[in-house]
Amino acid sequence: QVHFVASGGGLVQPGGTLTLSCAASGSTFNIATMSWFRRASGKHYELVAAITSGGQTNYADSVKGRINISRSSTKDLKATVYLQMNSLEAEDTAVYYCTDGVDRDDCEYWGQGTQVTVGP
Repeated sequence: QVHFVASGGGLVQPGGTLTLSCAASGSTFNIATMSWFRRASGKHYELVAAITSGGQTNYADSVKGRINISRSSTKDLKATVYLQMNSLEAEDTAVYYCTDGVDRDDCEYWGQGTQVTVGP
């Protein structure tokens, strides 16, 4: 069992910066990939970025060059995944979710979601 807790969302102006965090606890040694999805109002879930336990990353084309994903682990099997978002655009407005895969149908554990709103 894994428990994700996301934080860091909020309101930011266009061009601004925001960093999301997601703390994972429980059986984190089973998590090979940690990722962030987002869902804008009226749209489908979109994979934003993912990172493996070995540090390999992949990003959605819409965020490449603006967003960076990273992860850290502690000896007591707690892991945190970060999403640093720069040059934010109105199109980045969505609820952001952390999870444990890149295919939404295969993801088993999900954080509660954190709202990111980009606007004046």
